[in-house]
Amino acid sequence: MSMITRLHYFNCVVEKGSITEASRVFDVQPSSISRQLIALEKELGISLLNRTTRNIGLTEAGLTYYQYSQRIVSELDEAHRAVNDLQQNPKGSLKISMTVGFGESCVLPLIPAFIMQYPDIKIELELTERVIDLVEENVDIAIRSGRLPDSNLIARKLADNNFLLCSSPQYQAKHGSPCGPEDLTDFDCISYGYTGWRDWYLMDNKARKLSIKDAVTVNSVNGQKQLLLNHAGLALMPLWAVREELKNGSLIHLLDQHIFSPYESLSSTYALYLNRELISPKIRVFLDYLKDNLD
Repeated sequence: MSMITRLHYFNCVVEKGSITEASRVFDVQPSSISRQLIALEKELGISLLNRTTRNIGLTEAGLTYYQYSQRIVSELDEAHRAVNDLQQNPKGSLKISMTVGFGESCVLPLIPAFIMQYPDIKIELELTERVIDLVEENVDIAIRSGRLPDSNLIARKLADNNFLLCSSPQYQAKHGSPCGPEDLTDFDCISYGYTGWRDWYLMDNKARKLSIKDAVTVNSVNGQKQLLLNHAGLALMPLWAVREELKNGSLIHLLDQHIFSPYESLSSTYALYLNRELISPKIRVFLDYLKDNLD
């Protein structure tokens, strides 16, 4: 029997003045309540109730204990109401850490509509490529690309990265197009400066590292895109970062019969959160919102 149940029994007996009346409230045998009250007194090492054949009264210690017990049960009931309210109306602070490229391209444009839908959730956003500790930094959700670390985190896939070889039409008009991956040494290649993603791989059958002409290195996805749009060369870009530019023709997809990657395996972008038995409503609604609204 839990301590909280004993407190409920104790409070009810005090308020009803009778074990029999309390047993009717909880629909249990009077003997069951009596046993729990005796167990409570043994645990405390002091008598809480003066029992007679006619009524029950509080000892001095019982009165003090009852005052605390009332507050404990009342606050617990309030906690249950607050949690149920959160379940129906998610609220509170939601801290999200995300990679710069995916955050700027895919997540930030969705935030205003999310806030309108859930005005009681306060969003705190961090855009960074560094490795974070969700517990130490009090982060609710981390959005990261690449291989998943071995951890006790739950991962929900948001998007496949699908790297494409891109250039601007102007660069292509001036320099031509590579006929195959082996021709990349003849073109200006824009590399991603993040550790572990600087090389280019052909993924058609198995990963094969390519030789390229390194023209410039930049450590952000949007930096690569700006260089592409200003005709600096070729770059491997995740589809989610260049979808609109491919649609409007400001960028073009080269060697589309081949599969490329800046790493020796294909990769995706994930939302990571702590492995808990019950997911917080504010986390749940944000993840569901991303799933419903990401292209």
